[in-house]
Amino acid sequence: MADFMYRSSFQVPAQELFRWHARRGAFERLAPPWEKIRIVSSEGGIENGSRLVFSFRKGPLKLKWEAVHEGCVEGKVFTDRQVEGPFAEWVHEHRFIENGPENSVLEDGVRYALPMGFLGRVAAGRRVKRALDRTFSFRHDRTAADIERHRRFASAGTWKIAVSGATGLVGSSLAAFLGGGGHSIVRLSRRRPAEAEDAVYWNPSLGEIDAKGLEGTDAVVHLAGENISEGRWNPARKASIRRSRVEGTRLLASALAGLECPPKVLVCASAIGFYGDRGDEVLEEDGTSGGDFLASVCRDWEEATVEASQAGIRVVNLRIGVVLAGRGGALRKMLTPFSFGLGGRVGSGRQYMSWIGLDDLLGVIQFCLFTEGMAGPVNAVAPCAVTNAAFVKTLARVMRRPAVFPLPAPVVKAVFGEMGKALLLSSTRVRPARLLAARFPFLQPDLEGALRSELGLRMK
Repeated sequence: MADFMYRSSFQVPAQELFRWHARRGAFERLAPPWEKIRIVSSEGGIENGSRLVFSFRKGPLKLKWEAVHEGCVEGKVFTDRQVEGPFAEWVHEHRFIENGPENSVLEDGVRYALPMGFLGRVAAGRRVKRALDRTFSFRHDRTAADIERHRRFASAGTWKIAVSGATGLVGSSLAAFLGGGGHSIVRLSRRRPAEAEDAVYWNPSLGEIDAKGLEGTDAVVHLAGENISEGRWNPARKASIRRSRVEGTRLLASALAGLECPPKVLVCASAIGFYGDRGDEVLEEDGTSGGDFLASVCRDWEEATVEASQAGIRVVNLRIGVVLAGRGGALRKMLTPFSFGLGGRVGSGRQYMSWIGLDDLLGVIQFCLFTEGMAGPVNAVAPCAVTNAAFVKTLARVMRRPAVFPLPAPVVKAVFGEMGKALLLSSTRVRPARLLAARFPFLQPDLEGALRSELGLRMK
């Protein structure tokens, strides 16, 4: 058996630290973004006898882990023990220790044994300890950041928040994050939910929505929309992209406007594609729209929320940049070529890329939900846009790989067509003027820090 301990101090009472771990969404928030973890089943929370089954990948292998919770003492300790999984034995004790009225210590103690005994320890012992240190460093940092963000808006109380696109990369992460703050999450689902399920039926393609199911919601976050980066754009595909955003948004806005008690706020996704290809021009929320396909989609997308705002609902149109996330999206697609040293600039490399770390996007959505003064367009990007060449250089440095294989513009246009030109070659240099004026606290304002956080690659 081997022992591992990770210990951190927190500026919150031990009871509050315990409650955050006990809420729905805590496991998802504590799962490292560089690990592709999927929950298979969950019975209960952290109380004695509750079980969690999840799967994850290690190289080509798909592994299963089943854990049972035991030894739970409210506000003080709980334990999860591996029933089935990659270790010969695993017992993880979470201890919450009072350290004064407003301070506490979190201790994560793990006793584990590797398979194959002595041979397992020789082959993987050091690597496992490094992985545990990397994982628990991330977990404690995230715990502190999430609790601080929720404390900032604690006076608003807990809300009932409906989320569309809740199975996607951003939506699933948002549901877990807001759940950790004690909020109740209602998912908009294209299948008819079971009676006890926290979900509301809607089917934008059929123009159907269970409006009554939205009664009593305090807020709605609308993230649903067809993925624009999957496949070349032909007329049918472009029509489908527009329809999924504009008609779905119009359906939802109309339903909310007709409620007896409409929600306080609707936060609706849009995109920085609103501005079009603008070279080196610095673009703020009062900037004009572009003239290409994506710009026209974004204009119509935002205009589709008008019925909600006319009904007195505070509407925020989030113009979201390229979302950097270790477990999916654009960054995940880049990792394979870069890991083999096959990365490089795209086109000239001079085009600007306006990005935002996934965790900061979640924070921006929370900020817009609970900040009365936030309405209308809000640029959801990090403070410093970078050129494609600078992005490639930074990612290569973080991954400790060369990046010497450029992807010429003619190849991008030949392979990806209009989609490649719009997503890979256009230049959009966006500044989050409204967030900066409101003093939104970015956790990942610089690119290298965001990449290292999402990929779990610290400085050597």
